[in-house]
Amino acid sequence: MPKGLIGLKFDAQDCVLVSKTQLTPTIYDFRLKNKTLAAITKPGQFVQVLVPGKTLRRPISVCDVEEDTIRLVFEVRGEGTQIMSQMGEGDTVNIIAPLGRGFTLDKNKRTVFVGGGIGVPPMLYSAGQLGDNAVVINGFRSKDAVILSKDFEKVVSKLIITTDDGSFGIHGFVTQPLEQEIKKAELICACGPTPMLRNIARMAKEHNVPCQVSLEQRMACGVGACLGCAVAVKRQDGTTCFQHVCKDGPVFDAEEVAW
Repeated sequence: MPKGLIGLKFDAQDCVLVSKTQLTPTIYDFRLKNKTLAAITKPGQFVQVLVPGKTLRRPISVCDVEEDTIRLVFEVRGEGTQIMSQMGEGDTVNIIAPLGRGFTLDKNKRTVFVGGGIGVPPMLYSAGQLGDNAVVINGFRSKDAVILSKDFEKVVSKLIITTDDGSFGIHGFVTQPLEQEIKKAELICACGPTPMLRNIARMAKEHNVPCQVSLEQRMACGVGACLGCAVAVKRQDGTTCFQHVCKDGPVFDAEEVAW
């Protein structure tokens, strides 16, 4: 057994699904009650959910932490998440949490948080730590796909929404409003599709603004044992090596990633 994994099963804990809401035809909002785990979960981390009938757990980003509950907002993308979506209030949900390296935030720095699609949920807990020093830019395909807007408006001073088809907010991609917001930014934090993150990383480098990206990667074990979520990162000497998104990330310095 790899070093650090001995006794892993003892880290799994049961939570009670105290609230379940369907946000869109494919996106669900779960609140899991577990005071111990909620107290130690940090922005940008994720959990591994045990799905009935499945051996491998499903990784879900933490959307928010509210007193003694961990909030998960996830999209049905396969059989595992489909089974998850059928869980009901009062059910016991077994999770391993918190996992991964999250965002490194400074409440005194004006930070722009950028989310794309299902990369939007983890931005809520992160941006909520900074309040008036947080600007949020969220991008979606269309008006029907927009989620969590009211939640963001409660915790940040400025929320900008873009849609690919122009049916809501700004017509275009998140990089368009970022062109203006980056001028006053002291840090950028982003989560979403790889092409979006690549463009944001490029813009941050051009403007000399530090940037942290949360990578979306398929993973199985969630603890760095299976190598399934390896990503290429750059060493200081210019060569590349592979690190685990689940253990070394999911948040990386944008300039470290070998895009």
